[in-house]
Amino acid sequence: MSVMDRFPGHIFSRRGWGLLGAGAVSLLAAQMMGRRDLLALAVLLIILPLVSLAGTRMLKPRFRVYREFIPSAVETSATATVRLAVARTGTGSGQAVMEEQLPARFGESPAFRFPSRSAAEGTSRYEYRLRSLQRGQFRVGPVTAEFGDPFGLSVHRHAIDGGDILTVTPAAVELPATGLAGARGNDGATATRIRANPSDDDVMTREYRHGDPMRRVHWAATARHGALMVRQEESVTTPEATIILDQRLAAFSQGGHHPGGGPASGGSTDADGHELVTSGTFEWAVTAAISIGTHLSERNYALRFLDTAGDPAFLHSPSAPDPGAEEFGGASGLQTVAESLAAIQLTGPQHARTGGKDPFRRGTAAAAEAGPQSFDDGLMDKLSAHRLRGPVLAILGRLSLPEARRLSPAAGFGANAFALLVTDRAGDSGDVLEALRLGGWRAVAVSESTPLPAAWQAFDQDRAGKSPAAAGVPRRAGGQL
Repeated sequence: MSVMDRFPGHIFSRRGWGLLGAGAVSLLAAQMMGRRDLLALAVLLIILPLVSLAGTRMLKPRFRVYREFIPSAVETSATATVRLAVARTGTGSGQAVMEEQLPARFGESPAFRFPSRSAAEGTSRYEYRLRSLQRGQFRVGPVTAEFGDPFGLSVHRHAIDGGDILTVTPAAVELPATGLAGARGNDGATATRIRANPSDDDVMTREYRHGDPMRRVHWAATARHGALMVRQEESVTTPEATIILDQRLAAFSQGGHHPGGGPASGGSTDADGHELVTSGTFEWAVTAAISIGTHLSERNYALRFLDTAGDPAFLHSPSAPDPGAEEFGGASGLQTVAESLAAIQLTGPQHARTGGKDPFRRGTAAAAEAGPQSFDDGLMDKLSAHRLRGPVLAILGRLSLPEARRLSPAAGFGANAFALLVTDRAGDSGDVLEALRLGGWRAVAVSESTPLPAAWQAFDQDRAGKSPAAAGVPRRAGGQL
């Protein structure tokens, strides 16, 4: 390593450091020899690099960056193609070395020269690929460029854009075809058992649509809603499936462990600053949610996602395109569900950030008093509003016996009710499972090592069979979905 390599290269180039060194020597010689010409030379050698440094900091070249992800949201373990288009918008010319800044999980950041050899109309285009094994939202970029002055004395690297967010969604696992969807067939339709009559105002009326005959106008409902309402007389409805996704920190952590200190952990140590409060059991639950949603959507089910308090399941997900939505239908709805699950995380008190000897329990009690209770009236009201319109599926973490007893009656609001309990000790859930089954749930306890297809198939096995998902846990046979 030469002496010049010891100086920082992001301020001055080797030539710039050389001029500064020569200026310092000339200044010392002028002091010792009393020569004015040497003093003038020293001032010139020192000022020239400093002026170049100020120029590179103040006169920044301007660029426009367009970044495109293909696909716009990518599944875990799948490859996303990133296309960059960089164009100079201000005055200036010359070449620059550019680098796309990436989170550490994606490996080495790609570097390229501007303009490229294939530049057309002043725009240079570049392409590279990314792959993530974890779901989440990650900032890709910004593009940083290294510029120098015309004399090659100073070097400055700065960002020319703000970067863009890449959404990595959980990948769905293919579930086996079982009798869980057999009762309603594969056409996604079923005959309704309720006929329109004047007493079913809220259930059997809808807003007027162009082309509806006036004889179907329901005047009482019109007066109540302030909009023209008509009776529904269709004999076929689309089946609906309600999925309850548990997101409570206490349900997916061991003994109240907090993010960064046990099974529930955050990603705050990543170089990209991405933080996701999650755990192994919660990741299993998220994969189950997208897999079951995909399985049912392919069979023409409309989906409703709720949390344990009855609120929209994605209300607090930073990646949700529409956080307040709870109903999803078709391919676009399923894509919205996948994007909403990308950055969903555990919610609840995080005692590691509050200090104290045991603030987890105090924080839990405070949150219970301030916020809605799980499996309480809020959830029951939401399920009651869609009574018997389709199955109810609950993907839950660890439940206490009182919680299981509060949830148990909810099975009566669905055509069928199925519960997956994802815990670190599936064999210890016998009392909770029994409390759910007494209310009509078909319940199975699993661990994060249980294959999801095996857990799904366990619902469809007969009473005498043994669940592959949770060996030794009793099961109850039930109807078809």
